[in-house]
Amino acid sequence: MTGSDRRRVVEVVVHGEVQGVFFRDSCRAEAQRAGVAGWVRNEPDGTVRARFEGAPDAVGTLLAWVRHGPRHARVDHVDEVDRTAEDDGSGARGFSVR
Repeated sequence: MTGSDRRRVVEVVVHGEVQGVFFRDSCRAEAQRAGVAGWVRNEPDGTVRARFEGAPDAVGTLLAWVRHGPRHARVDHVDEVDRTAEDDGSGARGFSVR
């Protein structure tokens, strides 16, 4: 198994009341706690889009978190698509709010 085989990359779109409730900053804190790299951003349609990259268990922890989000969020559903690190030409380092 190579290093890339031990990483999982997932892009999610979170639907519901997820903007204006500290979703992005809370997601960043959860990602850092779990050791997951990537980014999170608000979309014009009111959703939140994020990309998570890291150990499968750590990414799974973050995926479980986005299904409910922070305290004041209301998550209706989450679209989830597995990606590869090569999708954007580089492996992610750190976690940013965009």
